[in-house]
Amino acid sequence: MKTLYWFTRDLRLHDNAALLAASRSDMLLCVYVVDPRWFTDAISNPRLPHQRMGPHRWRFLWQTLMDLERSLRVMGQRLHIAWGLPEQVLPELVREYDITRLIRSRLPGTEETQLWQQLRQSLPERMFQQFETLSLFTEGSLPMALGNMPDTFSGFRKQVEKQGERYANQLRIRTLASLPPPPGFAEDNRGECPAIAEPGHPNGFTGGEQAGLRQLQAFVFEQQGIARYKQTRNALDHWPSSSKLSPWLANGSLSAREVAATIEQYERDYQRNESTYWLWFELLWREYFHWYAFRHGRRLFCRDGIQHKRRPVTFYPQRFRAWCEGNTEYPLVNAAMNQLRRTGYISNRARQLVASCLVNELELDWRYGAAWFEQQLVDYDPGSNYGNWQYLAGVGADPRGLRQFNLARQAEQYDPEGTFTQRWHGHAARPVPRHQVDAADWPIA
Repeated sequence: MKTLYWFTRDLRLHDNAALLAASRSDMLLCVYVVDPRWFTDAISNPRLPHQRMGPHRWRFLWQTLMDLERSLRVMGQRLHIAWGLPEQVLPELVREYDITRLIRSRLPGTEETQLWQQLRQSLPERMFQQFETLSLFTEGSLPMALGNMPDTFSGFRKQVEKQGERYANQLRIRTLASLPPPPGFAEDNRGECPAIAEPGHPNGFTGGEQAGLRQLQAFVFEQQGIARYKQTRNALDHWPSSSKLSPWLANGSLSAREVAATIEQYERDYQRNESTYWLWFELLWREYFHWYAFRHGRRLFCRDGIQHKRRPVTFYPQRFRAWCEGNTEYPLVNAAMNQLRRTGYISNRARQLVASCLVNELELDWRYGAAWFEQQLVDYDPGSNYGNWQYLAGVGADPRGLRQFNLARQAEQYDPEGTFTQRWHGHAARPVPRHQVDAADWPIA
């Protein structure tokens, strides 16, 4: 059997059920497709000229692809990196190499689902298989049917933990020792991919499976940051304060099951406390939003969210621009937004604060903030990103409704000396006031 394995958000060799299935072949073509639409302005909304993938995400992804290719070459394989539209590139490769089976990981997202169906329709005589590699659980091992998944995280967590031992039945697949040969080593067109820009500021993240596994071991065992995680996780700007695993989890160069098993190993070998549980708790939040995206489909991206709760919002272009550029009346928000643009990363606490500012103080549609995060964040994950934005905007999984943070009080609590604000230049020279009278900026419903 000749198999094409389409790498997507599973850029690793360890714990990869889809790659294991693909390895049961006579010939294996490993492909990653870089879609030009990721880098095109104004993809979804002409009022919001943005790219889905900004330079930070792209640099991290490219580093990950190079690391994956090195690992594949050790086993006599290679990674065919194609620049083009998947719906065109993949059928061409299937026909060129007489592929009989296509395999990929199962992905949440309406566009990802539609693309898979489009490929199946264009290649009806081929076999198509998907495997669940992005999550802790498979859909079949969840304690509820997907259609009956609770609308709140608390309800989901209780049902999961009611099953018994947290890590039961989550068997990892170890790194494969060998793979079938590729169909030669023909050149691909990776040279047409965008150039990698030099980082504006070091963010500490290097893409790739090996770097992700090293960070996991460093945080849990070498630094033992897991033992005090609950107390330190809200720090705004301190590398050891949180696990920093989210970028590798987001593009699948690190397995969620590998993280869960490492937590279990630490608890078995050292200690089990509130902090070690809290890292699992955060991993379970990620799991919830993964299945949340599957359950709700296109409503993940709708203004009224999963609650169908209509909120009066407008579009003030000067407010949105000031928010993106760190030029608002709120120094702590400005500092976080400056850090995001420079590094592609901000802490979980900072994300909540800047989101609250956009939704409440600036009175903007939450989807504009979510789209900006999608472009900027090195750890962008569709379920977690859009699910969290809905949550904060009061149209998602939070039964309490709209959440609003007192920004002055948050600054006193999390940046009492102003160190973070000072470092990231939060005091704008000429902040843009919220209220401006300008006919050109008349609110658009």
